[in-house]
Amino acid sequence: MTTIAMKDSAMGALARRAVRDAFAKLSPREQAKNPVMLMVYLSAVLTLALFLLSLFGIADAAPGFILSVSAVLWLTVLFANFAEALAEGRGKAQADALREAKRDVEAHKLNEGLLAKGHHVDDPAEFFRIQSEEVDSAILKKKDLFFVMAGEQIPADGEIEMGAASVDESAITGESAPVIREAGGDRSAVTGGTTVLSDWLVVRVTAERGNSFLDQMIAMVESAARKKTPNEIALQILLVALTIVFLIVAVSLYAFSGFGASQEGVANPTSLTSLVALFVCLAPTTIGALLSAIGIAGMSRLNRANVLAMSGRAVEAAGDVDVLLLDKTGTITLGNRQAAEFIPVDGASERELADAAQLASLTDETPEGRSIVVLAKERFGIRARELAGAGMASIPFTAQTRMSGVDFEGHEIRKGAADAVKDYVESCGGVYSDECAGVVERVSRAGGTPLIVARDHRILGIVHLKDIVKQGIRENFADLRTMGIKTVMITGDNPMTAAAIAAEAGVDDFMAEATPESKLAAIRRYQAEGHLVAMTGDGTNDAPALAQADVAVAMNSGTQAAKEAGNMVDLDSSPTKLIDIVRIGKQLLMTRGSLTTFSIANDLAKYFAIVPALFVPLYPQLEALNIMHLTSPATAILAAVVYNAVVIVALIPLALRGVKYREATSQSLLARNLLVYGLGGIVLPFVAIKLLDMGLTALGVA
Repeated sequence: MTTIAMKDSAMGALARRAVRDAFAKLSPREQAKNPVMLMVYLSAVLTLALFLLSLFGIADAAPGFILSVSAVLWLTVLFANFAEALAEGRGKAQADALREAKRDVEAHKLNEGLLAKGHHVDDPAEFFRIQSEEVDSAILKKKDLFFVMAGEQIPADGEIEMGAASVDESAITGESAPVIREAGGDRSAVTGGTTVLSDWLVVRVTAERGNSFLDQMIAMVESAARKKTPNEIALQILLVALTIVFLIVAVSLYAFSGFGASQEGVANPTSLTSLVALFVCLAPTTIGALLSAIGIAGMSRLNRANVLAMSGRAVEAAGDVDVLLLDKTGTITLGNRQAAEFIPVDGASERELADAAQLASLTDETPEGRSIVVLAKERFGIRARELAGAGMASIPFTAQTRMSGVDFEGHEIRKGAADAVKDYVESCGGVYSDECAGVVERVSRAGGTPLIVARDHRILGIVHLKDIVKQGIRENFADLRTMGIKTVMITGDNPMTAAAIAAEAGVDDFMAEATPESKLAAIRRYQAEGHLVAMTGDGTNDAPALAQADVAVAMNSGTQAAKEAGNMVDLDSSPTKLIDIVRIGKQLLMTRGSLTTFSIANDLAKYFAIVPALFVPLYPQLEALNIMHLTSPATAILAAVVYNAVVIVALIPLALRGVKYREATSQSLLARNLLVYGLGGIVLPFVAIKLLDMGLTALGVA
């Protein structure tokens, strides 16, 4: 209940802030940013001026009618401002939270020469602590060195030059689990505002003040910094063109009305206020009011997924992507090989093999070693032995021997790569049989890793280590295929292993023995064929391909070079996030398309509501078009403009939430869009305007 109350309180605060911002956005400068709503704003100003003139007897309609139309037009503008302000409010709330994490702290600045000396002292941490200069983090510049230890906040973005530490990045990612950051490799980048939990680091600053990663996040989540995307600009040009067309139509109708009145020898029954209302109702005001909110909300959904997009263009491009390049390890597979099967050879039993494999793995703390212990227990009930006092000597794995194992009760038990164990056995007079060689080849062809187990220089069999494909990933790829997206697995494995994993995962294609050059060449080849390509990466070697891709998602745990090359950063460092990003991008495009369809379909009903009511007095034949049988011109016009304003408020939740995402072909999505939002956009206003007309009539409006 407390959580619900807090959530309601936050929503209430967001709504109150949006109401204030809606009035603040009434300035002409703010309204000029949206040409469609600018015309509504000018129409509201015009009708207000007409009302003031009517107080002095200078008007062509009743003052009450003019005031009612003017009030509704002002509400229309305010509702549009409220929709945009509400969408912006989410980003501002997130930016406020990020600003709390961004503060100046005390930094331990180091001179350049101290780094080399630190490698040759017994206690580098104490050396750097004593030799460092205490400064305010605000004065740190790019390429400066600083020292940070457990319990301290990292003062600036940088690359680790020395040390390894556990870092709390919850202020940035929202994840409470700490991560390991260390010098060298692809996990050497740290972010200002995060906290070191253990050990120490020497870091080189990579960003000038005001250009840090946290600064970029704040700027991007602030909706005011969001630039319009090419598709959004194109749609706005279309809406402006339609608005101009309907402005010409309204002016032309006034001329026709004046001509008809002169022919009949009567005063022109069509007032300027009525024509202004007609223009506002026929112009695409609904989508014009919600267009900015839709784009901002799409960025906000991406931010809530812990992805920082460097531009709205990248979000839209994600919606148009038709080729995904995905790393195998950590994306398609779990990343840790698991023991899947014991395969005995040369007369050994499976239990004998399992027992020896478990013994050799008792001191192996790798995921592969632990999985062997678990599999032996599950298959044969073999429980791990107590090491204390057992006379067991552990033989650790080394890059030279490529084997590990134990000496236990007079027995030598070893496990390792096929060629390493083969050399070990044969050097001691043992035999590497054809049966063993055949099993090794079969496991390799199946995409697994063969791990040979030997006892006393006799091969007992092979442990099949399998790179486990993530549960549900095949279904994900099937959904993407339905959407017309091709999936390509990238791996450094040999072609035989890559083919087996690709078949099991259900990807459309794979790239084996991938290098930075081959990744870049593949992206260029797909782009030359007219495809939009997305990929993920975290290392410096991924930077060229990330820079080339249309949608490039860099891992937050990756190097600075990778993050600078990408146009999105995944704060969770989850390679599978690319699939979610594509869905969010497509949902953004679907929402915009659906509400555009609905808005334009609305105009048909408004046409039937207002045009007959305006011109029936001059052209009685138009009564046939009054299919809603509205009471009078006044009630018809007021009902139409009220509906035009209220529908904006009604659609705000949909604009912010987005239409429900479905994996389907573009043809089926178009058909559904036309049925639900096209037909619905025609039927709903007919019903709503009729009900509003009846209500206005009951209130005595004639």
